[in-house]
Amino acid sequence: MNRKTSSRPVAIWLLIGVAMLIVQIILGGITRLTGSGLSITEWDVITGAVPPLNQQQWLNEFHKYQQTPQYHLMNSDFTLHDFKFIFFWEWFHRFWGRLIGVVFAIPFIIFLFQRRFRTDMVKPLIILFILGALQGAVGWIMVASGLTGDAIYVKPTRLALHFVFAMVLLCYTFWFALKLLVKEREFVTGPRLQKFAWGTIVVLFIQFVFGALMAGHRAAPAAPTWPDINGSFIPDYLFNRPLTLVSILEDRIVIHFIHRMLAYLLVLLVLVWTVQAFRKRGGALYATVRTLPLVFVLLQTTLGVLTVLTSIKIRATKWNEFEWMAQLHQFVALLLLLSLVFAAFLLRRRSLYK
Repeated sequence: MNRKTSSRPVAIWLLIGVAMLIVQIILGGITRLTGSGLSITEWDVITGAVPPLNQQQWLNEFHKYQQTPQYHLMNSDFTLHDFKFIFFWEWFHRFWGRLIGVVFAIPFIIFLFQRRFRTDMVKPLIILFILGALQGAVGWIMVASGLTGDAIYVKPTRLALHFVFAMVLLCYTFWFALKLLVKEREFVTGPRLQKFAWGTIVVLFIQFVFGALMAGHRAAPAAPTWPDINGSFIPDYLFNRPLTLVSILEDRIVIHFIHRMLAYLLVLLVLVWTVQAFRKRGGALYATVRTLPLVFVLLQTTLGVLTVLTSIKIRATKWNEFEWMAQLHQFVALLLLLSLVFAAFLLRRRSLYK
């Protein structure tokens, strides 16, 4: 079977996976913003796919939730109706994850029988399935961190780990699809520019960690001002105590400051990269892709500012401007990442083509 016949359906399958992963990450953001992540206290891969179907089953699930620290310390006034709302988002998030598994598994079996997989696809496919399984395991470890002791939310560091693993899985799936779709004539020789793009991606991943820490610590309302941080561009607060790993990972003002500085650095890096990218000629695909990172990083930064400024409107169990801004902020982060990965993919040495 020739390359064109065997590769295109596989590439489309992978791109469907990319789209579903984006939806899953968005659902994860909604779950976090609605405080729904701890509403399901068990991890039943098979039976957990079906939500409660009658009043008694709902009461049983509610009773399990009532044993958690989050219920005792924060949501003790919850009614069954309130519980059903948060249960839905966590259940849907898990259900979509299961659906991704099905969408990957069934076509995989079909393609296997059709012999559409070339030898060079086997290793990437194995890595892809390992990353998917690992992401599910990290997700449960994250949830379990909020079910004991006096925790009312999942541990922010584990939330960050879960988010970063999701981004790695997204990038790997996207890269795999590009390898099957992009024609050799679309590549552009630019090793230095490619290294620049990869360096920017590394900074972006560090930013993702601090974005997740911002979310996990509910840090936005700690400094709902811009461009200053509660009156100062560099708060004196930062110099009144030693900077330690604990403060970097747990202090809301420190996290705020680092997250903002990384945002400014990313804008600068992407701007410089874009100027250099426009000096290099390429095909129509490259001409389009090289413009995307700058568009997305400027939009992402603007949404970040709006997220901070609207954090004063946070109301428990209410979806307001802040939640919309935070969700859009996360969504554009995905687009920024994928645009940089796409650019890095196109910028390669011709000697690497196969």
